[in-house]
This record gives sequence, structure tokens and C-alpha cells, in this order.
Amino acid sequence: MDLSALALSTGVVALAEMGDKTQLLSLMLASRYPKQALTIIGGIFIATIANHACAAFLGHWLTTFMSPDLLRWTLGLSFVGIGLWLLVPDHIDNSVGSKVADQALPVLILTVGLFFLAEMGDKTQIATIALGARYVDVFSVTVGTTLGMMMANAPAVWIGQKFTTRLPIQWVHALAAISFITIGAVTIFWA
Repeated sequence: MDLSALALSTGVVALAEMGDKTQLLSLMLASRYPKQALTIIGGIFIATIANHACAAFLGHWLTTFMSPDLLRWTLGLSFVGIGLWLLVPDHIDNSVGSKVADQALPVLILTVGLFFLAEMGDKTQIATIALGARYVDVFSVTVGTTLGMMMANAPAVWIGQKFTTRLPIQWVHALAAISFITIGAVTIFWA
């Protein structure tokens, strides 16, 4: 296991996820189904591991047909782009319109479906693709990005709305943006 890939993947995704639409989705599901916290967390885990494994493998696969210079510039500019994207706050519509019963299985299925779809094209999925291309150990990237997602979303489920009101989300987004931009610059100029 590549510990540097694991640590970097965990850290940047945990930071990027603060205030993201999937974290807002966690808050919304927790407030809608307050007795189903563990079920919601399980659904987040299942959706994230599936989505991020596919994204990391896609990133790794892209390295098989791109030249090292093209890959270096693509990755570097992708990380810089993700960093800039982090400066734009996410919002989610509170009206889901679902009539799911407050039972474990329907809540689990709803959570897995919503999270898998919410991650499609999301900055953390794109970051996972870039990290999968950057590091050879796709398993470490998948585990790391999944840990980062869980670190950001599990507390949102457990603590609910109070979690986001205590953190200066703009600072977290700025720190994550700086991290991604720095990784992009290092990839372009010193890789």
C-alpha cells in the first residue's frame, strides 16, 4: 500500500468535501431520517467505494495511452482546475420529494443511489480520477478518497446541521483549493 497516495487522497478529499453537495446531502438525509444514521453512513460508504474505485481505475487507465508530458500537464491543470472549482460553493435543493419509509433498507437504497449519482462529475470524483492517474496504487487512492469522504460525511450525519455552522466553510474551501493548486503546480513543474 502506498501510504503517500493514501494520505494525500484522504486529506484532499476530506477538505474538498467540506460544504460540498454530498455533505449537504448527508445533512438532508440525516434530518429527514434521524433514526437511520448508521444506514445512511453505510449507504454513503457503499456508493463512495463503488464510485471512487471506478474513477481511480479510469485515471490509472488513462495513463496507458497518454505520453508522460501530456499526462503531467493534464494532471497538473486538472488539479489547478479542481482547486479553482473548490472556491465555488455548492448548494442542494432541500426538496427531495421522496416518500421513502423510515426503514433501513429503503433508506440504504435511497442513500446509495443519491450519493452515487451526486458524485458523478463532482470535484471529488474528478480528483479521484486525477489521483488514480498520478499514483500507481489505485487501491490506496480508492481507500484514501473513500476515507476522506467518510471523514467529511459521517460527522455531518451524526451531528447534523450544527456541524457546518461551527466550521468556517470558506476557510476549509480555501485550504483545499490551495492544496489542489499546489499539487497541480508541483505536478507540472517538478514531477
